Amino acid sequence: MSKSKKKSEALRYHQYPTPGKIQIVPTKKYATQKDLSLAYSPGVAEPCLAIEENPEDAYKYTAKGNLVAVISNGTAVLGLGDIGALAGKPVMEGKGLLFKIFADIDVFDIEVDTKDVDKFVETVKNIAPTFGGINLEDIKAPEAFEIERRLKEELDIPVMHDDQHGTAIISAAALKNAIEIAGKKISEAKIVVNGAGAAAVSCTRMYLALGAKIENIVMCDSKGVIRKDIENLSEQKAQFATSRDIHTLEEAMIDADVFIGLSVADVFTPKMLLSMSKDPIVFALANPNAEIEYNLAISTRKDVIMGTGRSDYPNQVNNILGFPFIFRGALDVRATKINEEMKMAAVLALAELAKESVPEQVNITYGKKNIQYGREYIIPKPFDHRLITEIPPAVAKAAMDSGIAKNPIKDWVAYKEELAERLGTGSKLMRLLTSRAKADPKSVVFAEADHLNVLKAAQTVYDEGIGKPILLGDKEIIKELMRELSFDADIPIIDPKSPEEAERRNRFAKIYWEKCKRDGIRLIDAKKWMFERNYFAAMMVNEGEADSLVTGYSRSYPAVAKPMIELVGMAEGVDRVVATSIVMTERGPYFFSDTAFNINPSKDELVQISRMTDKVMKLFGIDPVLAMLSYSNFGSAKSKSANKAAEAIKILHRDYPEVNIDGEIQADFALSRTLRKENFPFTKIRDKKVNGLIFPNLNSSTISHKLIKSLNKSEVIGPIALGLKKPVHILQLGCSVDEIVNMVCVAMIDAQENANNNKEYFTTFGG
Repeated sequence: MSKSKKKSEALRYHQYPTPGKIQIVPTKKYATQKDLSLAYSPGVAEPCLAIEENPEDAYKYTAKGNLVAVISNGTAVLGLGDIGALAGKPVMEGKGLLFKIFADIDVFDIEVDTKDVDKFVETVKNIAPTFGGINLEDIKAPEAFEIERRLKEELDIPVMHDDQHGTAIISAAALKNAIEIAGKKISEAKIVVNGAGAAAVSCTRMYLALGAKIENIVMCDSKGVIRKDIENLSEQKAQFATSRDIHTLEEAMIDADVFIGLSVADVFTPKMLLSMSKDPIVFALANPNAEIEYNLAISTRKDVIMGTGRSDYPNQVNNILGFPFIFRGALDVRATKINEEMKMAAVLALAELAKESVPEQVNITYGKKNIQYGREYIIPKPFDHRLITEIPPAVAKAAMDSGIAKNPIKDWVAYKEELAERLGTGSKLMRLLTSRAKADPKSVVFAEADHLNVLKAAQTVYDEGIGKPILLGDKEIIKELMRELSFDADIPIIDPKSPEEAERRNRFAKIYWEKCKRDGIRLIDAKKWMFERNYFAAMMVNEGEADSLVTGYSRSYPAVAKPMIELVGMAEGVDRVVATSIVMTERGPYFFSDTAFNINPSKDELVQISRMTDKVMKLFGIDPVLAMLSYSNFGSAKSKSANKAAEAIKILHRDYPEVNIDGEIQADFALSRTLRKENFPFTKIRDKKVNGLIFPNLNSSTISHKLIKSLNKSEVIGPIALGLKKPVHILQLGCSVDEIVNMVCVAMIDAQENANNNKEYFTTFGG
């Protein structure tokens, strides 16, 4: 993607459909006059008086307890430097977005237009009653040290400068494990830190807390080694000044065990790496370009343990592993500060989590078969769903043990369950699917590429590295649309009707005819159909000329499904194609089945639908909990439809107990654990969150998921076809660009499984 294209896309993202990235959403009812009188005057007086009498009641009656301020003066923004408070606002909004999606913490971003330390501190102190915590962001050193020190001393809520401590906590956890894997001791390790800013100083202090010795540490700035004989050193630099007779980074690296880069790109050379001790540890954390490029480092030394700040290489040292979960734990016990004990608890919890067996969801997300603790996995992955259930409890316990928790946790099991519930927005699943698709992008045919939205989706797929588009349709129209979109890419464009495709059309027709000539198909018919793009595209996938296919944007689902089933066929052992739709909701993703193929399934077909839904949910990294829906609850009504669902459940419980499903059950009971526990304590899904719904017929499933999509503006992926021999996926008529891209992610995962001869989740019942 060109620089101008990236700029344009970034600006569009931040402007549309609503400027900015965060908004305020009411949490209480406001439909009636009574609601409004309670929300404001006169009802609001009661909580005001209660808080006046007992300030701690602010946590009971207001949003303070889950509200963090992300505060900056814009003096050290990302890689942009001192761009000012207002220009830094998009970054602060972005930090707020990360707080919300990873730990369900609400954020107000506050941009303070002053470089004066006293004025900045005074401003933050004056607004502090609004918040449960303060996240300082992008403030340059040395002012950042003084600002944080004073605010921590003068406020009774958690304060943390993430630029300092976030990298320190994550890199310390990674270093602890890397030192262990290298068979060394932290107390003996010779560490070189290149960079002397806020992050470098905080990191080095954290390594000392881990057990590193000050005499074994060398810190460098842009002028070279920080030495004791240098005049006018800042207090922070003076702490790490060395008396050794070395002056350059190159000299410092000789026989060093660890290099920590918090500086600029390409400053660390292969020669320096070769001069290090056996099993060197290199954390090159400059972004977007590291102090030494990952591939260069590992080709220079096979024994290097390498970490970077990038997501496309192993061992990503990313602050997202820390700040959302540290604040989550601090807020939940109403900690009065974030102290050293809490930060070290986060370090140790992260280090230990990397040693535990990695859930299949994480393997799937990163396209790996078995991620294991070792040289290429020394720190948890950012999309590891266990982070929210492991790091906040460790931080909360440290706050309690150090005596600064005003609201100690009593039931740790219940607390972890509550944390797990906070994780579940549907957008997280889409991030997982996109990450998995990018891990091994395959070719994908866009059978209707001469439609603007389809081409926009193809452009996104190409630019983001999700897949390798092949465009089908009228070449001139496609090229004109590409010019309009500034879609400048050397990718295949195929017009099935063009003379140059005659040989391929005839070849496809003959193959199809040979396969179906005893099913009433004539060669002349087969040749005629190959002019039709869906037949042509399906044959491309059949014959291995493309890995996958998406189509259906401009035609009804049945009209597209017919040729797909005829040409591609069902996989071995499958006698029925099934469709599931993923509905993204605020409560997380829900799988609705069947939403396309089976009009009125029998009890045996409901069993098949349930099993295939169970399998595909596991592929997407979700632990399935299914409910067989009906208008009846466990025999409360008798009819052919209700009995059918009940019989399907009997078969599933008897023959496939590994499928976590129960019913027949009404939708409201299926979605409410409270209702199930109170009324049906015997059910197999009593205490579990249902995330898959099996519908008794196509009417009910289609009406339900389209209503939810329209009324709640929910995103829907699908229907996803399960049971076809090849990775062929059908779009909904007139779907959005985002929905097309989402379906391509599904197609990529299907194609990856197909390439690995592992189509179980999409095609078989697994026993």
